[in-house]
Amino acid sequence: MNAITLIELGLTGLLVSLIPLLLVARAQGLVNRYRKLVWVTLFFTFDLIMFGAFTRLTDSGLGCPDWPGCYDHSNPLLAHEHINAAQEAMPTGPVTWSKAWIEMTHRYFAMAVGVLIIVLMVVAWRRWLKSGKTDAQFHPWFPTALLGFICLQGAFGAWTVTLKLQPVIVTTHLLLGLVLLAMLAWLAARQEQHVPVTPAGRALVLPATLGAILLALQIALGGWVSTNYAALACNDFPLCNGKLVPDMDLEHGFTLWRHLGMTANGDYLPFQALTAIHWVHRSFAFVVILYVVWLAQRALRDPGLRKTGRWLLSIVGLQLCTGLATIYLNWPLAIAVVHNGGAALLVILMVMLNYKARYAPQGLASAAPPVPAKPVTS
Repeated sequence: MNAITLIELGLTGLLVSLIPLLLVARAQGLVNRYRKLVWVTLFFTFDLIMFGAFTRLTDSGLGCPDWPGCYDHSNPLLAHEHINAAQEAMPTGPVTWSKAWIEMTHRYFAMAVGVLIIVLMVVAWRRWLKSGKTDAQFHPWFPTALLGFICLQGAFGAWTVTLKLQPVIVTTHLLLGLVLLAMLAWLAARQEQHVPVTPAGRALVLPATLGAILLALQIALGGWVSTNYAALACNDFPLCNGKLVPDMDLEHGFTLWRHLGMTANGDYLPFQALTAIHWVHRSFAFVVILYVVWLAQRALRDPGLRKTGRWLLSIVGLQLCTGLATIYLNWPLAIAVVHNGGAALLVILMVMLNYKARYAPQGLASAAPPVPAKPVTS
């Protein structure tokens, strides 16, 4: 790719990032601007994950079959000859005008998030050095790690295209995006003043950690369903293809290193493998739902964790409804995207719960209400 195209792509990412940066600039004071920048970056990363789900679910991942540009150009308009030729050859193939624009818009948003993280890192380093390396709120190592992480995420984005949507690469790309979201949520939590947490709430540190692990496993299974296009492998509920335990091919379904739709030996992936992928994700979902509901109920008992617990209950209910709707309504695009967004929201909430349980100020246990004294009778 020539230097002019790279410059044009960089300028496009910078232009998109100007919108959130202008919002941040309106905040009063450097501390408030930094705090707002963290939250805006978190919000845009959430939007990027949602749009990434839309890109994947519309089969637009190869809308521009090279990276980072589109046929060595910075936007689809400049690549119109190549796109027209590909669309005429395969009107419903991987390269069409709509898919090219969806894919490139996803990349533009990713570049904008990269710019925001660079600004975060620069502000943190400047403020930290200016304070004589004493201002803990602007400690720069975490923002620096974010920059390194988004570079890794960009590499997997490139491999997603160059390796032709290989499921393990696409799933890893999705998981890394959610890890980036979790890191930003943790950084955002550090900027806030939290309601004190009682010792009973502090005791949720280990349960909340286990909840985060279970959620990560479930999201990985969901990503594996999505990247293997196994969402409709079971078309009924609570049974799967009329059976409680359907005919499954777990070995081929969970062979990680293979091409899309193929076994490791190069044969076509059997339908029983897709059924196995879907059924495992569906079955493990109930384990995660029950645990998160239990964890949220525990959080509701603590004033410092109550708000997070309520949101956890709400979003896990949304996930259950959207998951079932994808089956009963034959996988509508909008609901599938919302289902992916719900998973991202659960990641943010679980991070917030873990942070508050660990680092929120220590509060006193709620005292029992005094028992009124009985009247003395003579």
